[in-house]
Amino acid sequence: MIGSAELVRPLVVDDLEALRALTDRQPLVNLFVRSRLDTSGLDARWLAAQVLGYFEDGELVSACHSGANVVPVEMTPAARDAFVEHLAPQRRAWSIVGERGPVLELWERLEPTWGPARSPRTDQPFLVIDHDSPVAPDPRVRPLTIGELDVLYPASVAMFTEEVGVDPEAGGSGYRARVAQLLTHGWSFGIVEDGSVLFKAEVGALSPHGCQLQGVYVRPDLRGRGLAAGALAAVVHQVRATISPVVTLYVNDHNTAARRAYDRVGFRQLTTFASILF
Repeated sequence: MIGSAELVRPLVVDDLEALRALTDRQPLVNLFVRSRLDTSGLDARWLAAQVLGYFEDGELVSACHSGANVVPVEMTPAARDAFVEHLAPQRRAWSIVGERGPVLELWERLEPTWGPARSPRTDQPFLVIDHDSPVAPDPRVRPLTIGELDVLYPASVAMFTEEVGVDPEAGGSGYRARVAQLLTHGWSFGIVEDGSVLFKAEVGALSPHGCQLQGVYVRPDLRGRGLAAGALAAVVHQVRATISPVVTLYVNDHNTAARRAYDRVGFRQLTTFASILF
């Protein structure tokens, strides 16, 4: 009898079209993995991760991105058990992220060997907007440039530290390089006045079906003044005009201020995500 682990193997370039078809079953939910496929072509030199595939009768039925983030794709119960066999012996990931049900199922089975999570975030509404906002866009929002890296970077570090609970600079220069990469792509938007970032947001992933916002930040002394809704409306308008007509993001359910702003802008909930942070 073949064990479940033998049904799992790392996917290679020849599997690319089958994996794209798998992500397209829920194209917005699977947007992050599809974005990684489209930028790397499943070439390990650019992917910096593995994508595990689970096969039944020679057909790819489930997948799991396994790198700094573990992200399940269309995971069946049989695939879940097979992925756990493969992932359990050694934890390399910083998080498990994706649709809530599969993420919590993976975490329940991995926790005995991976140890307790530093920050389990089990209720994260996954939101989408495919039209311009009824809120008047803040005219100060604009694409930021690579020449503004030194202005944007402290705000990015502050946002990441506040949101994730760790210092992104602790691991070396990789985070600064990522901020610079998004600026180079034209994917960073913000309000900058007198050399200070009042508001910012970035597009972190892009597929043929949509894009995903990340890093939404309002300078702490400006919070509670209604800045976010107009600024987000402007980001949505500019992103839809220049990057993708469909914009997604996910947010912690307990972040009531952010939830109110997204509601005002016109985002609607598509499903629920979860993030297990180590």
